[in-house]
Amino acid sequence: MATRTDTGSTEPHRADRHDLIRVQGARENNLKDVHVEIPKRRLTVFTGVSGSGKSSLVFGTIAAESQRMINETYSAFVQGFMPNLARPDVDLLDGLTTAIIVDQERMGSNPRSTVGTATDANAMLRILFSRLGTPHIGPPNAYSFNVPSVKASGAITVERGAGRTKTEKATFNRLGGMCPRCEGMGAVTDFDLSALYDDSKSLAEGALTIPGYSMEGWFGRIFAGSGYFDMDKPIAKYTKKELHDLLYREPTKIKVDGINLTYEGLIPKIQKSMLAKDVDAMQPHIRAFVERAVTFTTCPECDGTRLTAEARSSKINGKNIADVCTMQISDLADWVRKLDEPSVAPLLTGLQHLLDSFTEIGLGYLSLDRPSGTLSGGEAQRTKMIRHLGSSLTDVTYVFDEPTIGLHPHDIQRMNDLLLRLRDKGNTVLVVEHKPETIAIADHVVDLGPGAGTAGGTVCFEGTIEGLRASGTLTGRHLDDRATLKQTVRKPTGALEIRGANAHNLRDVDVDIPLGVLCVITGVAGSGKSSLVHGSIPAGAGVVSIDQGAIRGSRRSNPATYTGLLDPIRKAFAKANGVKPALFSANSEGACPACNGAGVIYTDLGMMASVATTCEQCEGKRFQASVLDYHLGGRDISEVLAMSVTEAEEFFGAGEARIPAAHAILHRLADVGLGYLSLGQPLTTLSGGERQRLKLATHMSEKGGVYVLDEPTTGLHLADVEQLLGLLDRLVDSGKSVIVIEHHQAVMAHADWIIDLGPGAGHDGGRIVFEGTPADLIAARSTLTGEHLAAYVAP
Repeated sequence: MATRTDTGSTEPHRADRHDLIRVQGARENNLKDVHVEIPKRRLTVFTGVSGSGKSSLVFGTIAAESQRMINETYSAFVQGFMPNLARPDVDLLDGLTTAIIVDQERMGSNPRSTVGTATDANAMLRILFSRLGTPHIGPPNAYSFNVPSVKASGAITVERGAGRTKTEKATFNRLGGMCPRCEGMGAVTDFDLSALYDDSKSLAEGALTIPGYSMEGWFGRIFAGSGYFDMDKPIAKYTKKELHDLLYREPTKIKVDGINLTYEGLIPKIQKSMLAKDVDAMQPHIRAFVERAVTFTTCPECDGTRLTAEARSSKINGKNIADVCTMQISDLADWVRKLDEPSVAPLLTGLQHLLDSFTEIGLGYLSLDRPSGTLSGGEAQRTKMIRHLGSSLTDVTYVFDEPTIGLHPHDIQRMNDLLLRLRDKGNTVLVVEHKPETIAIADHVVDLGPGAGTAGGTVCFEGTIEGLRASGTLTGRHLDDRATLKQTVRKPTGALEIRGANAHNLRDVDVDIPLGVLCVITGVAGSGKSSLVHGSIPAGAGVVSIDQGAIRGSRRSNPATYTGLLDPIRKAFAKANGVKPALFSANSEGACPACNGAGVIYTDLGMMASVATTCEQCEGKRFQASVLDYHLGGRDISEVLAMSVTEAEEFFGAGEARIPAAHAILHRLADVGLGYLSLGQPLTTLSGGERQRLKLATHMSEKGGVYVLDEPTTGLHLADVEQLLGLLDRLVDSGKSVIVIEHHQAVMAHADWIIDLGPGAGHDGGRIVFEGTPADLIAARSTLTGEHLAAYVAP
């Protein structure tokens, strides 16, 4: 029998001493030589104003180095196919464990991607139907709308031994579930040809009105070299064959000036290049063209289910796979629970757990056929969390980026329980968060600041939540903030009537949205807020809609290029110096020839991380030396781009450098609290809250009487919310109508009118449960929103 010797020593085992993640000398982005020690197997929350360096420390340093070191364990061959991750700018990182990042990135924009395909639920259902469905039609692929049916026949050579062969005829069949009419998209497209070209012009005269299809580049050479039509003949005079070749010709190999190229008709080319993406994920000008030129209608053959008639004919308990995918997930979980078939018991157990996880995380109102590109940032993040809920892994570092985004105060407790459960399994949980309800459950708090951008990047406080409250830091002072109701509310000047709204889960909603006031639409996640506002208020004339869509931009993009600020500045420089405006663009003629205007030179080291070094020729200024000899108001273009918004607002507001158009844009940026941003800072280095406000400032220039904002407090610190409320007040006082979809109680308390949807999510919501002032909502306490707002408002 094995014996155990207990020496009675109280000394901890050497392996148990590694209970801290140590960061020393972190300088990523705006971090200033940060030293911090984070306890393992605890829940640590990182706080601070938007842009203070939280994401730089957590994602850009700790998580990035963990991922990079894991990638280095693979062979050089495998690393060649993986993204190259540079080592973060840090002196020492000690005690790292495997990091699993759950961020706010939107899920794939492929229109074929749904909630079911993104979470393996569809794969399990396909196997289930291939085993239990009647009539039996084939393997799991027969139920997949991403797999087309294939038939082939031909001759095969069969070896008969001793060098003898025999040729036989063979037929190959693969049954897929893809509807042949819509190719698994659920919708068919119809093109408005007048939006593709002006038929009174010839191609040489620029008849094509499709974004990017210019006759001056490769498209012009391909069209001219194809020989299928006369480039100087108006399209209205084309023969049937010429028009068919222009619009519908299949890909055909051609030779132009000795170069092998492929010619393809306009419509198949647009279908592949533009319609292969989800409409919501397109660039604004492409999206505007698609909405103008293409009409999407439900496929008449599959009725929008994306599946073949065979796949729809196979049923379990009277339901086919399309029927179960349209069910609300909480209802589907009940349906699966009633299936009792020992032959597929392990599959049913796994599917049941997956569906229950959706409900547990607050997404039970979704359906599996919901396109993943339509999920909000918060919904996408929680969908990614699902695979980790039942994970057996321990001693892992989970990194979350504001997991409470898009959650009603009622749902935050559920999210807190999930974070604590991950911690209690022995994992390290790192959370970047602004909500006091989640900060309150932290074992350890790291507060960064004191300000944003160059005014941040230092650790202001490390310790417990009680210590943070007493610390006097900006976060500590605002942690116990309570909103106060306004003494008087504004009177509406009119009303926007919505009648019979039934998009998604709405139940013939009739409501009058007051105009000329600040109106807040509230309700739990999935209650129908976005469906009511975005589905019933027509975007277009007079309506400026600011959604949660991410800002897209490369490392060459910066606040000056994104807001359009650089255009008037370039023109002013050109006018003052008598030269072309293109010289003052780092992406055009003025670019430094050594680094092509990037300011840094990237050295590709194959499977190793690319190395970025400051360009020696322009010293990181991005422009040719000759361009920097031109001045405006005593400054060259690189010095202007290095200015902060506040400094630039003063510079362009008066004197020789006065540019009213630039000053107006800068004033809007300062108005949303981005006065500290440098004009030339790459967009890729901005935080989520900074991007949200940059987008808000850009849209504020649009002319409109009604502003619709979808969760504008996303990524904002408690102190930043006050500034946002001031901005909304100024908009309303200038005669605008502001409609806000919001969960933040401070915004609700500040409203003139609240419309609350519910009472629950999915088919338990979709109804108006309250209309009135915040004071009436608190007095009634008849809804979940009313209860939480009453608890938040100062007595």
